[in-house]
Amino acid sequence: MLTILGFAMIATFLVLIMTKKMSPIAALVLIPALFCVAVGQGAKLGDYVIDGVGNLAPTAAMLMFAIVYFGVMIDVGLFDPIVRGILRFCKADPMRIVVGTAVLAAIVSLDGDGSTTFMITVSAMYPLYKRLKMSLVVMTGVAATANGVMNTLPWGGPTARAATALKLDASEIFIPMIPALAVGLLAVFLLSYVLGLRERKRLGMLTLDEALVREPEQETVLAGAGGGGEDRLWKGSGGSGSAEITQDGDGDEDDEDFKGLDPDRSTLRPRLYWFNAGLTVALLTAMIMQLMPIPVLFLLGAALALTVNFPHMPDQRARIAAHADNVLNVSGMVFAAAVFTGVLTGTGMVENMADSVVSAVPDAMGPHMAIVTGLLSLPLTYFMSNDGFYFGVVPVLAEAGAAHGVSPLEIARASLAGQALHMSSPLVPAVYVLVGMAKVEFGDHTRFTVKWAVLTSLVVLGAGILFGTI
Repeated sequence: MLTILGFAMIATFLVLIMTKKMSPIAALVLIPALFCVAVGQGAKLGDYVIDGVGNLAPTAAMLMFAIVYFGVMIDVGLFDPIVRGILRFCKADPMRIVVGTAVLAAIVSLDGDGSTTFMITVSAMYPLYKRLKMSLVVMTGVAATANGVMNTLPWGGPTARAATALKLDASEIFIPMIPALAVGLLAVFLLSYVLGLRERKRLGMLTLDEALVREPEQETVLAGAGGGGEDRLWKGSGGSGSAEITQDGDGDEDDEDFKGLDPDRSTLRPRLYWFNAGLTVALLTAMIMQLMPIPVLFLLGAALALTVNFPHMPDQRARIAAHADNVLNVSGMVFAAAVFTGVLTGTGMVENMADSVVSAVPDAMGPHMAIVTGLLSLPLTYFMSNDGFYFGVVPVLAEAGAAHGVSPLEIARASLAGQALHMSSPLVPAVYVLVGMAKVEFGDHTRFTVKWAVLTSLVVLGAGILFGTI
């Protein structure tokens, strides 16, 4: 019964947010509360929620201070050179912009933290997508899928969990999987190319050289593109979907979201550029080396960044207020997710769901347990946390595989296949940073991304089988 109710709770949640009948925060709180009562454990709801909040509180704290830290770094201009470099590569071509999104997300993912990846990627690419009227779910889908593949780095989490759960060396799991993961990343780049071509077809061909048209009555600015103050209008050359980016004569931009890339904004601190760059590198290095808990690192980093860049209290308050909306949205979503995970775990639904799935595997599939693990990793890492999957399910699958001569290493490698999909799970706090900063509805992101993330995960699994590592 718990198994059926567990799957029903997840299905109800997904249907309600994808059809926009409820907001994600409301659904994350009310749906599990209702199902907790349905299983006859309503009296323990408070305990489950407190346990869930306790488990996710460090994550919420990390996200709060990480948003403040990277928000300040964006304000002071740390990422402006990256934005200008991307603009030079992308120009105003939708295909290049989508490919640039995938490349940027993959590169930034090297730090092993999804929230950081999404904050930097969205900050750099959002103005371009908005200016050219491109689909924002394309940006979130490509970024999440690229980060999911890169999340398999040993310091990213899943590989370390698999190694710990099966008492293996992380390098023995990861290094043989590099070719398969590289194929998965190439699949993301190919996907971004195809999606970019679709956007180009929808909007028309937009390039710096061919789509520039003089308009004496209007001024246009492509934020961060630099250069000249010339009166320009960007237009797509094809169809009714062509993008126009205009600015009225008094200099006020139509969309205030682009002010963050204003090359003349008052928050820029060019003299402190190398200090900020060094602080960021030191922070990410300390995070990778695990010198301190990540929430503590970002708390210290945010305090130091605010103090050095904005020594006056009114300026500090202004910067905190400027990012308060993102902080509240993301932290609120994380604490709401704590209700969902607390009920799912506390009532025993997760355990029963995992056991039922494993027991449903036919004995005849025993010799192919690695492939079974890879296939199961897609739905299971989407519907439960990585901790639940790697510490609760993978050891059972490894034991079943060992009875048929399947190496635990193969099981561990196969378990990484579903990470491209996992990064869009409603149980992953970082995805709320992504959709929140991109101003995309979570249901819209889910509808668009899941099919491509599943395809990418299957490509990783297929490549692992082809290379003989799974």
